[in-house]
Amino acid sequence: MKNLIFVFVFAFAFSAFSQSKILPNNIQIKTAVLAAPEMYRDGATVLGYNSEGKLITLREGTNGMVCLADDPNKEGISVACYGAELEPFMARGRELAAEGKSNEEKEVIRKNEIDGGTLKMPAEPSMLYILAGEEKDYSSETGELLNSKIRYVIYKPYMTGESTGLPTKPQAPGMPWLMDAGTHRSHIMVTPAN
Repeated sequence: MKNLIFVFVFAFAFSAFSQSKILPNNIQIKTAVLAAPEMYRDGATVLGYNSEGKLITLREGTNGMVCLADDPNKEGISVACYGAELEPFMARGRELAAEGKSNEEKEVIRKNEIDGGTLKMPAEPSMLYILAGEEKDYSSETGELLNSKIRYVIYKPYMTGESTGLPTKPQAPGMPWLMDAGTHRSHIMVTPAN
């Protein structure tokens, strides 16, 4: 009986801790859009977390940009923004993760769905912006993140080194390169040179 009470108290405390980390909607929105170019911030759709920790739409957008708030259950601060054409691919990844699928399983499932025509990828290149930083540099009261780094990713299925002229391995800091060349999730990576 003592063990059962301990498990219940631990689960309640963990749930309360997770919920206390959920920031107000306005702060989640302010932080999430930091990843987007300024011209897209005001009109972006923002996905974030409700008091139960469920991912919901915090703000409907008007410009085809989708921004994802920081996951309060993960270490550090990481927000992302991308073109709405990538949302089916991103949403499917989140669904599969919620089902407990590994990264490898998610990739196989999404590849099969893309190849089968049930999961749509953008026909044109689609941009993803990822902004990351450390919690010590983040203000949960203002939504500001200092000393952040941004990574740029351009998705277009089945790009190759030959078709793009890009190297398929990192060459030098700040130089674009093609990751997952020739696959359904091929993308051009550009990381900051520091």
